[in-house]
Amino acid sequence: MTAQPTWPILKSLLFALDPEQAHSLTLALLRVWSAFLARRLDPSDPARDPQLKREYLGLHFPNPIGLAAGLDKDGVAIPAWQALGFGFIEVGTVTALPQPGNPQPRLFRFPKEEALVNRMGFNNAGAAALARRLQRLRARGLPEVPLGVNLGKSKIVPLAQAATDYRQGFEAIAELADYVVVNISSPNTPGLRDLQGGDEIRRILDAIQTPNQRLSRPRPLLVKLAPDLSDTQAIACAQAALGSGAAGLILTNTTHRIDLLQDAPSGLTGGLSGRPLFRRSTELLRQLRAALGPEPLLIGVGGILEPAEAIAKFAAGADLIQLYTGLIYRGPGLVRRLLQALKTQDIAP
Repeated sequence: MTAQPTWPILKSLLFALDPEQAHSLTLALLRVWSAFLARRLDPSDPARDPQLKREYLGLHFPNPIGLAAGLDKDGVAIPAWQALGFGFIEVGTVTALPQPGNPQPRLFRFPKEEALVNRMGFNNAGAAALARRLQRLRARGLPEVPLGVNLGKSKIVPLAQAATDYRQGFEAIAELADYVVVNISSPNTPGLRDLQGGDEIRRILDAIQTPNQRLSRPRPLLVKLAPDLSDTQAIACAQAALGSGAAGLILTNTTHRIDLLQDAPSGLTGGLSGRPLFRRSTELLRQLRAALGPEPLLIGVGGILEPAEAIAKFAAGADLIQLYTGLIYRGPGLVRRLLQALKTQDIAP
């Protein structure tokens, strides 16, 4: 499955399906594969090259390339993602309450521009279901790489009660995660991006920090921001998050700038990812690193499909990077291809 020569054939078969059907089928296959995976990667594997290891948040990252949230919302294929070479894995977005997400169709491909538009709406089985799955996984000693859980707001919960909802989700999964991400930047939950303000961020993080500080090992908290914020707004959000004890930021989520596509259908809404997102997400990353200095952890995500784009994220100030849409278009071999390029470039931690 990881052999890159087979990818063009597999891609043509998957792309013949409806995008969400293809996604569900892929996850189902990875889930079956995951049931039989329990061994460590060989030390000679490029994904375990000592030159690529990183130490952040008190965690050991065997390499700096992670799986972004969104591909595996319910954490059904975590061992498979590890086997594909990822140095860390982020599951979710999960919400405190289970929810079906938005009506279909809600996932759209744009192959010529290597882009996706999704308006999934945090479809997931809920934090309690994810916690049960992670408990079984941890009992198997998996994964052997850092595992993040991305938390969103339940759709039916009013914005005024968002902090309580995030806290409920956090309490369900915190003990089973290595780090937790507060997602306030998806364009597909009504009003969610209204939480990207200093007071709102402080309110949510303060609510989470109360149970977090009771843990024997408080979990590092990250905040995921939208690329559609102005530089000034993003810096203010970041400073509010860091001031409330966040360890860093993920830059960025998808953009609502559907007009970045050349041939978008009229009336299309959702979050755009892939190559058209690269420029803005990387520039915002650069601006925040300059404003915040070297200390906060910054994870760069958005539009990485080639080694040059991965290298550019690190040059802009990323400590770690994540993949999503690039994996859809370039296949599972992309992870090790990028790792080999990073090794050649000698990207310093």
